[in-house]
Amino acid sequence: MADAVVVPGLWFGPGAPLLMYSGDAAERRGATVHRHSWSQEPPEPLDDARTEGWVRGEVAPLLDRLDGRGPHEVPDRRPLLIAKSLGSNAAALAAERSLPAVWITPLLHLPWVAAALARASAPFLLVGGTADRSWDGALARRLSPHVFEVEGANHGMYVPGPLTDSVAVLGRVVVAVEEFLDAIAWPG
Repeated sequence: MADAVVVPGLWFGPGAPLLMYSGDAAERRGATVHRHSWSQEPPEPLDDARTEGWVRGEVAPLLDRLDGRGPHEVPDRRPLLIAKSLGSNAAALAAERSLPAVWITPLLHLPWVAAALARASAPFLLVGGTADRSWDGALARRLSPHVFEVEGANHGMYVPGPLTDSVAVLGRVVVAVEEFLDAIAWPG
């Protein structure tokens, strides 16, 4: 059986719509979805490299339990990581363990997140909006062939105009996640 690990952002918990529906896409493919919640407040400031270690300390034990092995052994079936914003600090874990991933509004402006994504050997989807200061569309397209960019979307993937326009973006993100999982034949 496949596993998917949902890692929240700072304000977008594992049950927030972007993460909930992305996890549901994995569940509909037979995965057991593990929705992680932070056990404590992250260190301040969030754009400090210590944050990566804090996220690792939160997420690595869950991954260790799922694969039943040490952090440097490759499991027979690698879990899928689905993370929002702050959770993209788990990119180094994904790179080290060759885990496929969906990174929703990743913190591409943080050099350690971008460097970890550049080291990744497993496929990953990057989802972001052009009005998000953490997003860099050109960098995203250099890092992965799997990019879903929304014109005018901010860090919460909201777009200007009626709220229904932002709800429509949510639907488009879910389609992008499903198409990505189909493209990489996950869970395989």
